[in-house]
Amino acid sequence: MENQDEQQQLNIELTEEIADGTYANLAIITHSPSEFVVDFINVMPGLPKAKVKSRIILTPQHAKRLMKALADNVKKYESQHGTIQDQEPVSSIPMNFGGPTAQA
Repeated sequence: MENQDEQQQLNIELTEEIADGTYANLAIITHSPSEFVVDFINVMPGLPKAKVKSRIILTPQHAKRLMKALADNVKKYESQHGTIQDQEPVSSIPMNFGGPTAQA
């Protein structure tokens, strides 16, 4: 039985480039019947153009797991640091790129 626990461990490698992270202040989420696509974007004030910095494609099951994990982490954060205040919704950025309605 003790070997079974050792065999189920996953070794995850984090390269220096990925460890630095990428800043994003907008996420656009679209979906199809088989996948969720999350585009992370860095929008700079006063600039008419913004680039997608990273795109993550998830199965619906993994998208739901991510949603639950984010909700759990926000709850833990707020219990330590107080309620996170919502900002006004961004209305000047088009949220429909030809796919299903996006959520940010």
